[in-house]
Amino acid sequence: MWKEFKAFISRGNVVDLAVAVVIGATFGAIVKSLVDDVIMPPVGLLTGQINFSDQFMVLRDGAAAPPPYLTLGDAVEAGAVTLNYGQFLNTIVTFVIVALAVFALVRVMGRLMPPPPAPASTTRPCPECLTAIPKAAKRCSACTSEVAPVV
Repeated sequence: MWKEFKAFISRGNVVDLAVAVVIGATFGAIVKSLVDDVIMPPVGLLTGQINFSDQFMVLRDGAAAPPPYLTLGDAVEAGAVTLNYGQFLNTIVTFVIVALAVFALVRVMGRLMPPPPAPASTTRPCPECLTAIPKAAKRCSACTSEVAPVV
């Protein structure tokens, strides 16, 4: 069992996948920081100094402290049930940025990769009627003329 596991782990695909997961997680953290720390603060200033990560709606008051709750942290500490639409908006912006980055990466990789070879043709035109016939055919199926097979 250990040998099978070692063979599985040492495959190139598994190592590539592990590297992709680690890089993807790191990239996700970078994009989250970009959204939370760089993009959303100016957007908040443009919309009247709103901190989107603190935008929430109280669904049920908490037992530990009465409303109003000034921040999401205050509501959570009080045990209130909240709908955190500001954090959801931040997550959507993060997703869009990651999706655009992955799309750009796939496009660049697609341009760098050589085009796949054209499939070899298995047919040829009949010399009499120009109908496509198999290369090994001795007679055309359309006009029934005899043709020399091509091997």
